[in-house]
Amino acid sequence: MRIVSGKFKGRTFSVPSGFPSRPTTDFAKEGLFNILNNQLDYDGIRVLDLCAGTGNISFEFISRGAELVTAVDKNRKVSSWITVNASKLGVTEQVKVVNMDCLGFLQKCTQQFDVIFADPPFEVSIHSQLKMAVFSRNLLREGGLMIIEHGKQTSLSEETNFVNKRTFGNVNFSFFQ
Repeated sequence: MRIVSGKFKGRTFSVPSGFPSRPTTDFAKEGLFNILNNQLDYDGIRVLDLCAGTGNISFEFISRGAELVTAVDKNRKVSSWITVNASKLGVTEQVKVVNMDCLGFLQKCTQQFDVIFADPPFEVSIHSQLKMAVFSRNLLREGGLMIIEHGKQTSLSEETNFVNKRTFGNVNFSFFQ
């Protein structure tokens, strides 16, 4: 896993063998952030990273200038790993790690975010539930963007608030506003 751009550009983290999460590929992450570069000013934004896994996306946002990233994952090993790497980067004040089920977190959350990124396991079909929880609870700030990473077997284009979908290899990103 490598940080592509920003103040931590080039920093790498070796994901331990047997790690219970699939990191977003560098190819897909670079493609995603090339799209976001034309839509976002990263400075000072607040990001919610659901099913945060390796923290790959969280650290990329922090590197590019996000003020705060809340990284949520229900796996304790995953949450601990993100916390350790936030400490190594010196960004423990900017990366808030929550060890909790994502849907449960969304039901209790009262904050709003500029960007909400969700990357549930491809084989789990909670993509629509995550999107519905975000919009029904008004967790996205005005003009904000929700991005859901998913496999080719999942189609979200008929969902309300859908804007578009981009594909990078086997990785798909659906965008909602």
